[in-house]
Amino acid sequence: MNNSDQLVLNEVSTVYGRNRMLDKVSIRVAPGECVSLLGSNGAGKSTVIKAILGLVTIVEGEILFEGEEITGNPTYGTIRSGVSIVPEGKRVFPKMTVHENLLMGAFKEPKSVNLDERFEKVFEHFPRLAERKQQLAGTLSGGEQSMLTIGRGLMGDPRLIIFDEPSLGLAPVLVQQTFEIIRKINEGGTTVFLVEQNAYMTLEISHRGYFLQKGQIIAGGTPEELKRMDTIRKAYFGEA
Repeated sequence: MNNSDQLVLNEVSTVYGRNRMLDKVSIRVAPGECVSLLGSNGAGKSTVIKAILGLVTIVEGEILFEGEEITGNPTYGTIRSGVSIVPEGKRVFPKMTVHENLLMGAFKEPKSVNLDERFEKVFEHFPRLAERKQQLAGTLSGGEQSMLTIGRGLMGDPRLIIFDEPSLGLAPVLVQQTFEIIRKINEGGTTVFLVEQNAYMTLEISHRGYFLQKGQIIAGGTPEELKRMDTIRKAYFGEA
């Protein structure tokens, strides 16, 4: 473990009832990196996110953010420390406007913060949201709701942003656009932890990645290293 790592999961294990959901999962994310966590449905990817956010009980191991232990911290405490989450699907407040939805992403910020600058940053990524500021979020298209979910995650000016299955339910052209936006967010200096099933697209924008299977990390490395591993190629790329 490198002391300069921004996010560290050190041999984290969780249980649900009598079932072990995560088994000694170790992941590290350095500042400025885009690190991916890949795996099929049921592999335990969502449980990793819940562990970081304090939503499941950790029975072994520890989680650190910027050198401070956050194991079992309440979710609001982790968010206040500089972590943001873009949840899977189009999780918007449908009866609130686009502007109001974005404001919800900055609820923890003190009044002294200049939110206009935050809005400008979001609208640079998503000009369409600027055009629809006063429109009810529930009336937006699926792609626009996905933009809004990401924009809300940016409003807290996080140092680390977790993306949970950002390609879920999107048309192929929107998947491409979404991953390009995630790349730009990362290139702008925000650390990204990208949890996904789409191995092809994810590894294209990641510095490093991990593969999770049945609650265990089965491989980790750079995209090039992972693509060369026989077990990964067979299981996730359909190659013999």
